[in-house]
Amino acid sequence: MKNKFIPYGKQEINNQDIASVVEVLKSDFITQGPKVPLFEELISEYCGAKFVFALNSATSALHLACLSLDLKKGDIVWTSPISFVASANCALYCGANIDFVDIDPVSYNISARKLEEKLISAKNKGTLPKIVIPVHLSGLSAEMIKIKELSNKYNFKIIEDASHALGGSYKKGKIGSCQFSDLTVFSLHPVKMITTGEGGLITTNNKSLAKKIKLLRSHGITKDFSEMNKDPDGLWYYEQLELGYNCRMPDINAALGISQLSKLDSFVSKRELISKYYDQNLQSLPLTTPVQNHNCVSSRHLYIVRINNEISKLKHKDIFSKLREFKIGVNLHYIPIHLQPYYQNLGFTKGQYPEAERYYEEAISLPIFTTLTKNEQNYVIETLKKFI
Repeated sequence: MKNKFIPYGKQEINNQDIASVVEVLKSDFITQGPKVPLFEELISEYCGAKFVFALNSATSALHLACLSLDLKKGDIVWTSPISFVASANCALYCGANIDFVDIDPVSYNISARKLEEKLISAKNKGTLPKIVIPVHLSGLSAEMIKIKELSNKYNFKIIEDASHALGGSYKKGKIGSCQFSDLTVFSLHPVKMITTGEGGLITTNNKSLAKKIKLLRSHGITKDFSEMNKDPDGLWYYEQLELGYNCRMPDINAALGISQLSKLDSFVSKRELISKYYDQNLQSLPLTTPVQNHNCVSSRHLYIVRINNEISKLKHKDIFSKLREFKIGVNLHYIPIHLQPYYQNLGFTKGQYPEAERYYEEAISLPIFTTLTKNEQNYVIETLKKFI
């Protein structure tokens, strides 16, 4: 076991997946063919959303979601400081301003209480956000009912960054149903719940947002005669109506996604069993295991523990290094975004979001993926016990 590197996450690809991709490679369409709309239809059925768009990445999905809500220069977006930088960068792509709301000390998601406090202050200053982007860290949903109530009161739009959360649920509804948001974004990166290689999804129930996303995804061009400004010159005719982008997903990727989607629920179940085994075998150690909310089913994308630096034999940084030394590919999700040099150049400083910074000093992501064996997991647990 010591000679084998155990990553924190990886994809599970079988012969069914490979055959699905090969079938497309042998077909007439490898880019824009029948697999993308079929994949979108299946995601729509799974999540319970009216409109679904498959894209080349979740970063593109966040960008187009912001653009569909007419985010522009002078507008403000709030998100969590504990996320990948794409959750904040999407606002800057649109010329808007970005700010953060500190995290809840238990769920590590955006704190609904701190969000409300910040909204009250922002209303008095005239600096309310146009969009709030709650991040479902590790696949555990944020407090969407409360966030939706605040949205109604303070008139901001909601984009759920559910990059970690495909396959999860909240209040008995699938994450992605947009019951409490305007749009939801998923990632299909290899370490996520299912993969298309690279890829992302947007779900929404809003017809006008869907129409705009459809245009923005493909250069702002339409071939629908009913949407055109003049009578077409011929059957070849198309019009550019928006300044769009090329964010399309190829059929090759969608074919992999269709095959993977058929296994999504079993993938989530496997991750749940791995998480429970960690819970049982780590409970005596000076660390905090992930909390689960009875209102949610987490997709269990990540298994994040927090080291009690005051009690532990070794401190957080040293434990991380030792585990890597023993070929256990632990990771840290994430460095608070406001501590990144680019964001510090925008004026953010250490100390602004203390709970996020405390989290950063204690968090370690342990390996979790569907093909993690019991022997590998036991090796992770026993190695961790040596140093903690």
